[in-house]
This record gives sequence, structure tokens and C-alpha cells, in this order.
Amino acid sequence: MNSGIMKKQILGLLILVVFGCKPNMTDEYFLQKIVENLNEISSVSYFEETISSAPGDTIAFTEAKRVYHKVIVNSLDSLVGASSFTFLSEDTTKMTDFYDGQVRGKVNWAKQTVKVDSFVNNPHPFRLVYYPFYTKINSILKYALTTEDDIQVNFEDYGDSLYFRLKIIDKHVYFHINPITIKNEYIPEDEISQFDIWFNKKDLLPYRMESKWHHVTLFQSVYSPNLNFSKAATMHAREYFPSYFSLQYFDRDATRAEGQVGKKQILIGEIAPDWVLQDVDYNIVKLSDLKSKVLLIQFTGIGCGPCHLSIPFLKSLAKKYEDQDFELLSLETWSNNLEGLKRYQQKNDLNFKFLKSSPEVTASYGVPSVPVFFVIDENRVIREVITGYSKGETDKEILETNSKSIVTSCV
Repeated sequence: MNSGIMKKQILGLLILVVFGCKPNMTDEYFLQKIVENLNEISSVSYFEETISSAPGDTIAFTEAKRVYHKVIVNSLDSLVGASSFTFLSEDTTKMTDFYDGQVRGKVNWAKQTVKVDSFVNNPHPFRLVYYPFYTKINSILKYALTTEDDIQVNFEDYGDSLYFRLKIIDKHVYFHINPITIKNEYIPEDEISQFDIWFNKKDLLPYRMESKWHHVTLFQSVYSPNLNFSKAATMHAREYFPSYFSLQYFDRDATRAEGQVGKKQILIGEIAPDWVLQDVDYNIVKLSDLKSKVLLIQFTGIGCGPCHLSIPFLKSLAKKYEDQDFELLSLETWSNNLEGLKRYQQKNDLNFKFLKSSPEVTASYGVPSVPVFFVIDENRVIREVITGYSKGETDKEILETNSKSIVTSCV
């Protein structure tokens, strides 16, 4: 890169600039130069570490997930603008996930299988695939330069690095090439989507980003990037899994029916699987030791919008039946960090038991997604299973089911 241009960029950033709506010319020049750098990348490989935190919590609560990515930029791809291949960080020859614009897939080394979801044969309108670090930040910067949305941005010079913040006011926005604004009952009206990005001064390329919404903050950092600026990069997923692995095709409708309906229908009328779990104070809690005649067990996840929305209702439910032979328990399925869960419990002033589930317990109840509510009687028989949460509608369903169970238990 031209040293004169670099000096001008850094000189323009020595003063902190805080502004709203649109970048001024100095900052716009800075953003455009970074975009030009990112546009020149043909392929890149890097280690990435991802951590997340609970709503309103500034301390990370999940265990750091570290993986290795190989990314091929593809301007014709309409989903994320790249093909991506993810490998184990401890063994970068073992691929675990891939997306090539036509299919996405998962490689299971223990079962020796490759599960493929075809975008051609199974054309659903939207897929969640990994959005590569550099292409995502490129999209964010282009948005900041061109949007008419209400935004606030600021820059800081940290000596060896540069810092950029983008706040999108009153919108819940994700980036998949184009910004995707999400509106539903789980998103507060005063939502702010915030993206904090750090750039290395030597090459004006990003190395860290924090993405923040009302329900979660994600921390992403990249290490040891290997950048390729030629246009000849190619890669095929089949090169990275053994030929003797069995190939399976993903059927979304069949999986949904089997996971979300079949297992729960089988469990209704059956004895609830027993469990031994810990609460946020490291106390052991056993299902078999609970004495209340009626139990409502919620499987939840910190960072799950519907789960978070259900908290006021669950607190009112626990209070409503505090003098009845009833107990409410919430089992966390997404995080293993008890200290983080304790902060979450305290921040939300939960008045019911909040426990850390285990993969074995979650699987034994057939829970593919959260929230899910199980109503259990005094004989520990599952009487009802309620999936998902919608304010008002689910409240009524739980209240009616719970009232019937309590009345029956008292007869």
C-alpha cells in the first residue's frame, strides 16, 4: 500500500470523531480504503475464536470456541459472498462444516458420515451458514458508507490499531451481504444493533469484532490470517473427507417432524426422565427429590429471544402459584458457565430454580430447540409439552394446562 496514503489515513484519525447519520469526508476516505483492501482478497485462511455473553452482561459467559476457516471469495454467491470450509483448530486437516454456494454440509468424524443440505434440490428461502469474518465486515462498512438509516459511528486511534464503532438506532440488524432487519415480538422497539471493529494499522485489515444486540453480544477474533490476493483460488469440500464416509442428505421437513413432534408425543403419558443437575450456586438438584405435586420445567437458552421474552410471565406464574403445590424450574441448554448463569439470574431477578442442563438430559427430553415447556404431575408423568413461546398465546396455554394439573393433583 502507498505509504503516503497510509500517512494521510492515520493523520485523519488522530482526532476522535463522534458523529451521527453519515461519515464526514475524512472518515469516509478511511472506510473506503479499508473496503478497497477487503475487496482485493481472493481467499483467506485463519483461526477464529468466538465467545458470547448474556443479555446486559459485559462479561463473556460461554467457553471460547476456536476453529480454523478456509474462505474463497465468490462475488456471485447471493447468500454470504463466499464459500467457506471449517476445520478443527487442533487438527486443521479435519473439516467439520462446509458451504460452497450449492450445498452446505457437516462432517462427523466419529460416525464417518457427511450430511449434505442441498440448496438446489431442497430450495428453502433462507439458510444459516457461516458468514466469513472479512466478508461480513466488508458488508458492514459498505452499509455505513451508503445507508440512509439512523446510525451513529465513531473512530479512535489506539496507537498500533484503529477502532470503529457503528450503532444502528431502533433496528435489529444482521448482515448477510445486505443488512437484514428483523422485526418480531421479541425485538424491543428501542433496539440498538452495535458493531465494534478493530483494525491493524500496518495493513488496515480487521482482526476483532464485537456484535451486540439486546439478547446477546458476540466476540470474534482472528489469528494467523493467510491472505491471498490472486484470483485463482479454488477449493472443493470433497477433498477434505475420506471417500469411505457415507453420504446422507438433509430433509428439513422430516427432521423437524421427527425432532419436534415425534419425540414429544412419545413422552406424553410417560414417566419424565430423571436427572441430577446443578443450580447457579453449585447446589445439586435431583428431579426425584422435588416434592411439589405439579412441576413446570422449561428448557431455555441464554441469548434465545423467545426464552428471554417469557421471563416476566414465568416470574408472575411462580408468584401466582407460590402457595400451591407447584414448582417452576428453568434448565439452561446453551451455556455451561455457572458464574455467567448466576449473573443472568440476578440481573433478571428470577424467583424460580435456574439450573444448568446437560446434553444427555436435553436429549432425553427430545429438545431440538428452545424454549420447550413440560408439565409434569405428582407421579412424574409428563402430561403436556408446549413448544415455543408467543406472548399472550403461550401464557394462556400454560395457565390453562397448569390450572388443570393443579386441580387434578388436589382431587
